[in-house]
Amino acid sequence: MRTICAILCLAAGLCGAGASEPSRVVLNDLDGVSRQPIEPADKLASVLIFYGHDCPISNGYAPEINRIAASHTNFAFYIVQADSDLTLAAARVHAKEYDLRMPVLLDPQQELIKLFKPKVTPEVFVLGKNRQVLYRGRIDDLYAEIEKKRGTVTQHDLLDALDAIAAGQPVKHKETKAVGCSIQ
Repeated sequence: MRTICAILCLAAGLCGAGASEPSRVVLNDLDGVSRQPIEPADKLASVLIFYGHDCPISNGYAPEINRIAASHTNFAFYIVQADSDLTLAAARVHAKEYDLRMPVLLDPQQELIKLFKPKVTPEVFVLGKNRQVLYRGRIDDLYAEIEKKRGTVTQHDLLDALDAIAAGQPVKHKETKAVGCSIQ
């Protein structure tokens, strides 16, 4: 049985050097509270929003992220700062400046980036109770490309995914292409 588990772990890419077992990821928020962001606990799912503090696209989405989190309180929302060099003091200033209302996590070892491999900020991962990725991608279609912003949003991908999960329905589009600032 241990051999089978080891093979599955390696096949999933979760057992590499420096990678944590997914159920053991514990990060502190800006108030020093330990969080297990991939464990939704008593919520329907965890919503990880990989965020770049110096990314204008991420920062432009701050009000929308707050609105979505406020309207979907049955989900556990986390902002994951993608910059491993971001200091606690700078992260606190940034969170206050952009009025980020959900727990903001610093990930200096980039454990979550290694596990989920987001490409840009903002990029969202919705994780079910079994750590299954239920949705991955953009918040909505406001950006067609990095410097091509649409006048209006026509697809609310994250909202649609959360609404489907809350209704016990399958997510129609499980993956969309996020547009944003590259994660280094």
